[in-house]
Order: sequence, then structure tokens, then C-alpha cells
Amino acid sequence: PNLGFEIDKYLGPGEIVFMTADGHEQRKKPSEKMQICAFLWVYYGYPASSYEDINVEFVRNRCGAALAREDEVEIDYVAGIPDSGTGHALGYANQRQKPYIRPFVKYTPTWPRSFMPQDQSIRDLVAKMKLIPNKALIEGNRILFCEDSIVRGTQLQDNVQILFDFGALEVHMRPACPTLIYPCEYLNFSTSRSTLDLAGRKAIKALEGAEDKYLDEYAKSNSEKNAAMVDSIKQRLRLTSLKYQKLENLVEAIGLPKEKLCTHCWDGSSYF
Repeated sequence: PNLGFEIDKYLGPGEIVFMTADGHEQRKKPSEKMQICAFLWVYYGYPASSYEDINVEFVRNRCGAALAREDEVEIDYVAGIPDSGTGHALGYANQRQKPYIRPFVKYTPTWPRSFMPQDQSIRDLVAKMKLIPNKALIEGNRILFCEDSIVRGTQLQDNVQILFDFGALEVHMRPACPTLIYPCEYLNFSTSRSTLDLAGRKAIKALEGAEDKYLDEYAKSNSEKNAAMVDSIKQRLRLTSLKYQKLENLVEAIGLPKEKLCTHCWDGSSYF
């Protein structure tokens, strides 16, 4: 919007348009089926952006509100893991009428998004240097954090330890999407050297002795296996409590029919 552009149309699935100073020409018509990545709204879409005319920040607010409606935990404050967790946390705080604070502030110059480097040590360094804890807001408080997702969990584990080292009484985590179980075919956040990098798969391996057993059951938010997986992740991250977003609530927050969304990384469903 700062460049003065106005939206003329949203490209369809697989549509190709050639643009010039004089106009645009369609080179390939859109396909009949659409499965747009739901993670656009959850994490890597810009808050001021819209996809299919649905604003990212609005969806994140609705995701947070959905998490709050499923929750009754006693807390002092709500916070977000910046930046993408902020919109989710504001939605949660408004729904539960709890005060929002910023126990982590972000130092952004020179540091990219921490999920992008393939090397774990670089990811850890980026994550550590980007988030600055504020002890005055942490000490003596029960804080609930909203996060866009838990991919590997290594950075979050370090952040949780920092919070307890700084005097937090309780640390509760509410990811805005379900547990990532299936690797994405297109994005490098889950196409690393092993699916065991995913926190969900690591928990399944610990529970089953193999990381690819009963995946359909683990993907169901109301199953006993899902509860066991979430508890395993909670214990590894040393959280006071951990509750993930239900897939049906995420789909409702986005506002598109599920068949038009790619939710493969959560439930293994896709057209590809």
C-alpha cells in the first residue's frame, strides 16, 4: 500500500500473468482446484497482506480468540513470541480480557527469519540474538505465550529456560496451529534432513519406537495418541502447559472451505 498499488485481482491457482507498463496478459488460465497454504496466515504472511482477500492480521486475531475460547488456565499475562505470535496473542488477550505484555522484544537489524537456515547452530544463533528478554515483566508472573507454531522446538526450549531463569512462575504455550506432523513438499521449514527434526515426529518416535506409526491417529486433536504426543512435547520443552490449535478452529479462523486450503503438514491431506 505504501507504493500506491491497488488490488485488481487475485491470481488463481497456477495462473500465470505477464505484466508490462501497459497492462497485463494472461499466459495460463487458473486451475479448477485451489489449495492455498494455510501457513500464509499462521506464520509467513505479512500482517498487512491479504490472500484471497482475507487479511493476515485479522486471521491471527481470530486464531488467538479461538485458542482462548478453548482455555481456562489461570494466568497473569498474555504475550506473543514476536513477530508472528503477536497477532495471535492479541486475539487471545482480547477474548479472555487478560492484559497483554511484551516480555520479549525483538532486535531485527541484520537477523533473518530463524526457521530459514538449514544449519541448526545458525538457527539457534539467529533466534538467540533476535529476542531480548525483559526481566521486569517476567519475574514472579504466570505468562501465557501465543506462538505461530512449534516446528523443531529447539529455540522455544531455550526461550522457556530463559523465562524460568528470569523468575517466571509458570510458562504456558498456545501454538496457533496444530502439531506439525507431515513434512512440507515446498517449504524448507519442514523439509530438513530428517522428519525427526519436527517436534511432533520426535515425540511419536519416543512413544512408538518409530516416527511414522499411526500418523492419522496422532493428527486427530481429540485422540489419546494426540494427547500423549502433546504431553511428550510439553515435557521436553519444560512448559507448564501446552495446548495446540484445533485444525477445525484454524480453518474457521481463515474463513475458506477446508478443501481450498492446504493443511498437509498437519493432517497429511493435499492434492499434490
